[in-house]
Amino acid sequence: MAQFMEEYKRWLDCGLLSDEEKKELLDLSDEKEIEDRFYRELEFGTAGMRGVLGIGRNRMNIYNVRRAAKGVSAYVKKMGTSEKGVLIGYDTRNFSKIFAEETAKTLAKEGVLAYLFDSVHSVPEVSFGVRELGAGAGVMITASHNPKEYNGFKVYGPDGGQLPPEAAQIVIDAIESYDVFSDVAVMPFDEAKDKGLIKMVGEALNEKFLETVKTQQINPESVYAVADTMKLVYTPFHGSGSRPVKEILKRIGFKNVLVVAEQDNEDGNFPTVKSPNPENAEGFYLAEKIAKENDVDLIIGTDPDCDRVGILVRDKNGDYKTLTGNQTGALLVEYILRARKESGKLPKDGVVIKTIVTTELAAKIAESYGIECMSLLTGFKYIGEKMTEFTEKKNHTFLIGFEESYGYLVGNHARDKDGVVATMLIAEMAAYYANQGKTLYDALVDIYKKYGFYAEKTVSFTMPGKDGMARMSEILKNLRKSPVKSVIGLDVVKVTDFENDETGLPKSNVLKYELSDGKTYFIVRPSGTEPKIKLYIGTVADSMENGAKLIDGLVDDLKKQLGIG
Repeated sequence: MAQFMEEYKRWLDCGLLSDEEKKELLDLSDEKEIEDRFYRELEFGTAGMRGVLGIGRNRMNIYNVRRAAKGVSAYVKKMGTSEKGVLIGYDTRNFSKIFAEETAKTLAKEGVLAYLFDSVHSVPEVSFGVRELGAGAGVMITASHNPKEYNGFKVYGPDGGQLPPEAAQIVIDAIESYDVFSDVAVMPFDEAKDKGLIKMVGEALNEKFLETVKTQQINPESVYAVADTMKLVYTPFHGSGSRPVKEILKRIGFKNVLVVAEQDNEDGNFPTVKSPNPENAEGFYLAEKIAKENDVDLIIGTDPDCDRVGILVRDKNGDYKTLTGNQTGALLVEYILRARKESGKLPKDGVVIKTIVTTELAAKIAESYGIECMSLLTGFKYIGEKMTEFTEKKNHTFLIGFEESYGYLVGNHARDKDGVVATMLIAEMAAYYANQGKTLYDALVDIYKKYGFYAEKTVSFTMPGKDGMARMSEILKNLRKSPVKSVIGLDVVKVTDFENDETGLPKSNVLKYELSDGKTYFIVRPSGTEPKIKLYIGTVADSMENGAKLIDGLVDDLKKQLGIG
């Protein structure tokens, strides 16, 4: 009998599954589906654990969540911080609240104090809350912007940042030492509360978070000047951003925030969108309708756990353009540095942080203001680590960190992407330019005219299941064995292999290629959270049209050379 069938039978016969869970397994008729559920354990990596909901060792369910929670208990015990507690938050996804409660019950059984949020909360509120409570760790139940079939388990350290590799390894080693059934137990919820091992938190932390975010305003007067007339549309995509985002916009003075009512409810099925991802323009169709009806220049959307923000801006023709994460990030960098300089509050030791796959335009803008720009590996935990280092060494002032994947952070209150502070500053930025008779589209055009037409594109290729994992591994292996020599007539002049290079960054399964025109590059990287391989392409051109044309040609050539798509 194949190993995956043995595991399938073990789960069926474990005696712990509910009738419904057992039926789910018995109803599986496709052997490929059984194999995918049981050929491996759901991987817990440095970004935590994320997977498709369902019963099986390679699925997100209460059994794998409890096992992961016990791993977190082992971490805080080893660090001597179990009495400081673990803060647990959850978003609007299916099973998020259940998984959060199971996490708390598991920690309680291990004698570890669990702080459990009393309702749906966002990623930045959990990151902030860990720091504010002085907790030993944090857990966020979320799968970010993934489709409705997914959920996940993210772990934070005492600084509010995602666990660095060494700390994550403590959790991983512990998890791997436990049998998912015989080695993990829970304490009844009410008993744990009575014993003081589960403490509910909410309103006080919510208020402190909003007060702290509000301090990151740079130009309050810009908002006051247009508050009566300026309108913007906001959608939380059925997620946790609804409460904090609407409240922060109200507090800074916006009086005309039009919320997409159909998407302003907590529903893990995300019924109005194919995927609750603010990167995807199609999800904004309801928001765009409201914007057209109300003569609105700016639309903002946050994903289910409110760590990512997407925006649409109206161009000269009245059409709504979806900005990329790179474009929104560039706008924020330019605005923050300009506004701080104008107010005399731009520190000489200020730093902008981005990732290696994020636009080089950010570095160009920072350079023009005499500000350093650092490029780190993909994953906001690396930005969080650098922020903590700045705080400890007092050698730099953090100004903004962002990723091309629509994640931004301003302020030291959190160590992960914050859609609340980002939305606040995007809205303030729109007000700042509105006072000059400009839209954010106009401001973006000004940036290109000043610094050059930086064009970028991210292309993802989904490769699900066991075969997909093997294929992704094979593609990277072949690239190292038989390197790409040229693309669309441009020679490859430099290859950086982040698994074996001298950048000083941690090792990572990423390859970067620089081309002979001195302006164009592409990066190949497997996703750390989804079964995808990603291409990141960038260039500088004399117009956006020519930049886009070059990138499209490069994508087509690479697809042929790599045998994907």
